[in-house]
Amino acid sequence: MSDNQDPSGNKPATQAVTSGRHKKWTGAVVNPPVWRASTHLYDSVADLRGGLSANEDGHFFYGRRGSPTQWSLAAALTEMEPGAAGTMLYPSGVSAIACAMLAVLKPGDEILLTDNSYDPSRSYADAFLKRMGITARYYDPMIGADIQSLFTEQTKAILLENPGSLTFEVQDVPAICSAAKQAGIATLLDNTWATSRFFPALHYGVDISIVAATKYIVGHSDVMMGAATTHDKYWTRLRRTAQQLGQVVSPDDAYLAARGLRTLEVRLKQHEKSALAVAQWLKTRPEVGKVLHPALSDCPGHDIWKRDFNGSSGLFSFELTKGNEQSRAAFIDALALFGIGYSWGGYESLALPVDPGKHRTATDWTMKGALVRLHIGLEDPDDLIADLAKGFEQFSIASS
Repeated sequence: MSDNQDPSGNKPATQAVTSGRHKKWTGAVVNPPVWRASTHLYDSVADLRGGLSANEDGHFFYGRRGSPTQWSLAAALTEMEPGAAGTMLYPSGVSAIACAMLAVLKPGDEILLTDNSYDPSRSYADAFLKRMGITARYYDPMIGADIQSLFTEQTKAILLENPGSLTFEVQDVPAICSAAKQAGIATLLDNTWATSRFFPALHYGVDISIVAATKYIVGHSDVMMGAATTHDKYWTRLRRTAQQLGQVVSPDDAYLAARGLRTLEVRLKQHEKSALAVAQWLKTRPEVGKVLHPALSDCPGHDIWKRDFNGSSGLFSFELTKGNEQSRAAFIDALALFGIGYSWGGYESLALPVDPGKHRTATDWTMKGALVRLHIGLEDPDDLIADLAKGFEQFSIASS
């Protein structure tokens, strides 16, 4: 694994601080101001006409196309993804996934989705796309280059998620993307777990890299946002689709996301360090079966993670043995430092009961123990471990 560098030679920590901070948008201040504006005024009718044809960031038109607050954030995310032509911002991660699919699909097409896909991605494909006459099929996340055996004349896109956000299998993205490119198929990746910092998706052949910026980009559990970044081939289609669907984020949210981005490097490193400490401790517990963390050698696809990734984040799952739904609930309910809630990527730790078997159609989920997903926040890992130990006490009582 090697750190990804931008064309200027700056390393990722520097990129996170400097990207998108252009003087034309920030002026003399460090952070881009919050431009709250729906109406943009023109000096003349001629200028008004000119604004219609200048459809790119940096040109005022109307609030739905953004202002310097949104443009600077989009530019920062583009600059941090090698090979990217542009980034579109969306009001949620699901919106980014949905709009990216619509940018590359039409009625009669087929999309392949990894079987460990985020549930809202499956729901969107199985319901909304189906109503549009688009077929969704699912594949084994460990299929690698053999995915070509699933291609038909109707296959036009693949949605990957690397790793899966419940079960954490690591896919061979370069192999899948290589097979897709030979067949003229677009590849979309939900890269929320790693971000471009730990997995530069376009570098590895992905066409559209998607993140729920709600998670690690924002980092403070106070903004909903999604982003999709792509190269020249799909940039115009991605941008026009988002605009035709009226996708826009508020300048206040963009400001908060940009503020979170500046500390992404230090936060990700702490999430990584603390999560590994907790995961290694969990492996010593008699109540725990398997720990599903891509950086651990027994996690499916670990060798691929080691080959392709620059690090690991704070999200992983583990199996509780000899328990059931009630004892798992007792374990989670006993935790004081772990909140119970959806999402992740913020500064606070979270614990969630997950049941991946109900979301599988192409592969069987064979793990018998109850699964718990943890997001390790920025608390001291020793305190988190002590909290988990208390949870295991209640788990043992409930199990007996």
